[in-house]
Amino acid sequence: MSEVVYTRADIERVEPIVGMEVHVELGTRSKMFSRAPNPAYGWRDTHTTGEEEHGGRDARPTGDEGEVVPNSLVDPVVLALPGALPLMNRAAVEMSMLVGLALGCEIAPVSRWDRKSYFYPDLPKAYQISQYDLPLCFDGVVEVPGLDARGGFDLSGPRTRVGIIRAHLEEDAGKLLHEGGGGDSLVDLNRAGTPLLEIVTQPDFTSAGQCVAFAKLLRMVCRSLGVTEGVMQRGHMRFEPNVNCRMHLRDGRVVTTPIVEVKNLNSFRALGEVVEYELREQPGRWLADGREMGAGAKSTRGWDVDRGVTVMQREKEDAHDYRYFPDPDLPVVYVDAGWRERVREGVGELPLARMDRYVDKAGVTAAEAAALVEECGTAELYDRMVDELVAEGRSRGAVARRAANLLLQAGMRLANERGVSVDALGFTAAQGAAIVRLREEGEISANAMDELLGLCCDDTAGDVRALAARRGLLLTRDDEQLMRWCDAVIAEQEAVAAEVRGGNLKAVGRLIGAVVGKAGEAGGTVDAKAVRAVLLERLGQGS
Repeated sequence: MSEVVYTRADIERVEPIVGMEVHVELGTRSKMFSRAPNPAYGWRDTHTTGEEEHGGRDARPTGDEGEVVPNSLVDPVVLALPGALPLMNRAAVEMSMLVGLALGCEIAPVSRWDRKSYFYPDLPKAYQISQYDLPLCFDGVVEVPGLDARGGFDLSGPRTRVGIIRAHLEEDAGKLLHEGGGGDSLVDLNRAGTPLLEIVTQPDFTSAGQCVAFAKLLRMVCRSLGVTEGVMQRGHMRFEPNVNCRMHLRDGRVVTTPIVEVKNLNSFRALGEVVEYELREQPGRWLADGREMGAGAKSTRGWDVDRGVTVMQREKEDAHDYRYFPDPDLPVVYVDAGWRERVREGVGELPLARMDRYVDKAGVTAAEAAALVEECGTAELYDRMVDELVAEGRSRGAVARRAANLLLQAGMRLANERGVSVDALGFTAAQGAAIVRLREEGEISANAMDELLGLCCDDTAGDVRALAARRGLLLTRDDEQLMRWCDAVIAEQEAVAAEVRGGNLKAVGRLIGAVVGKAGEAGGTVDAKAVRAVLLERLGQGS
């Protein structure tokens, strides 16, 4: 009996099956099992870290241009020298618990360290300390919004429920540098031993967009918790989608393709492109080779960004190939209820809940909400500003919108100019609230808000109204004088005034400019919005 030969026409429907593995380098001062400095820590310009979690080293050796010298962040434990023993980093465990709790995970009361054995040049011990059957975090779930046409979060649409199988803690390997000529490679062990949280999801994704949305949200969560800077160009987060599909054939057969794991993606764009590519290619691969999902069928591939294709690296090992066994040099980790709840107190309001609140209560768009939440310090500064204004009896909706505009426009511009986040500009929440208050009360113009915020950045103790007065930013509030200026301009520019009376409201801009000029000649400043309202009323076009 001859074997059935299938063609593309025989594939009636393809169901994507996609899971994710995400590696997050935790930003502790020292490494996972040693006192060596951690390259994923948020190093300051001095390249010092002070006291380590385990107590010790504080220098990060740098070259002539400030880059970290290869193989300088090492010690006997990292190098696997005889007699060197590991010591667990408690801060890394607590950071992992924070992420696990934020993802709705259970925290294991008992977890342990295992040795995952494999040989590679950047792994001096020939094994990696990881967690196998008793991970620290497990059985979580997270709601993920979709993406809009611009790649931002669509907070009003349906959300994908993504299960978290586990989040286990391990140490990172080093890396091979192939940048030199002559075909030589350099083994750089600076990254070896960095605490690495591996988050493994259920195969709940059915599109590349869902994968990217999850990755973006996870990065925001980890950054908001302060466990990583999330700079993907530095490898702080690496994405590894596991992609296969279920094909429904015309003759009733259901075929599942082998899982392809694509390694070490460090951008959202690459993640999306890889998932889309694999979902396109896998039906064709099955038609060509007939391979289906089964034991030993999983493969590891890399992403060739220049060609836009995945390339085979190796057949994927099964768990037994790594010869896992408990690490005899490290104790079991016991997490009691008290420790777990103390860590839970540090979770706070998560980015998605915060974005939902800003859209609902502040009237901002989803994109604006995401911009406010991108830096946790900026979101907290914004909340303090709004709370201070609301405490004065002001409407939350009105002041929340204006405070958001101040931070998103003037604040973001200044932050970009100075190379810092908005919350690091230096002005206080009280000063920000005072700027909004002055604008609400009509004492400054919209343009003056930008200048005034810059002044506050350089004088964090300054009284905002006094600063505005010294720079001549306070508006003239003599209503009778304003009407006299408006009447004078209407008389001087009868033709333009006639256009406005006839319904050409755009022409009022020329009159506004003339009124502002008269105020300036008299040594005063007026609000263009207030001038417009008076002019339109005098010309019979007021609402």
